[in-house]
Amino acid sequence: MRLVVVSIGRLKQGPEQELAERYRERFEDIGRKLGFRGLAIQEIPESRARDAATRISEEAAAIAAAIPEKSVLVALDEHGKGIDSATFARQLGDWRDQGIANTIFAIGGADGLSPDLQRKAKLRIAFGSATWPHQMVRVMLLEQIYRAATILAGHPYHRA
Repeated sequence: MRLVVVSIGRLKQGPEQELAERYRERFEDIGRKLGFRGLAIQEIPESRARDAATRISEEAAAIAAAIPEKSVLVALDEHGKGIDSATFARQLGDWRDQGIANTIFAIGGADGLSPDLQRKAKLRIAFGSATWPHQMVRVMLLEQIYRAATILAGHPYHRA
């Protein structure tokens, strides 16, 4: 199974990008041994539309275009479900074992994800009840993906 993080907005050079890349590389090292075919990040430019509804719609169309067939969609959404790391790892392992080709993680822009994308998501995840900048959500998501791989591998990184 291939994992893809589709995110509205770019991470500029700096500590967030360095940390995101560090977790992506760590996942690559352990993920291939677990049957994952990689972890890609696809950045989509933020919409420049004047009103929120149009921005959400334009960004949703761009995200939808980045989702291949036979994919599972996971929406990062402030109203999503808070799940612990072990449950997240089990879910990724289950999808991998079911032969799911791609798991796509969608991170919306400042106005969030469209209701249509939220409905299409197999899982909606929130990192607590606080609202986070999309740059931080990306770093936290990549860390959790790496942590999930270490849990599946029985690596001591996750000390629960």
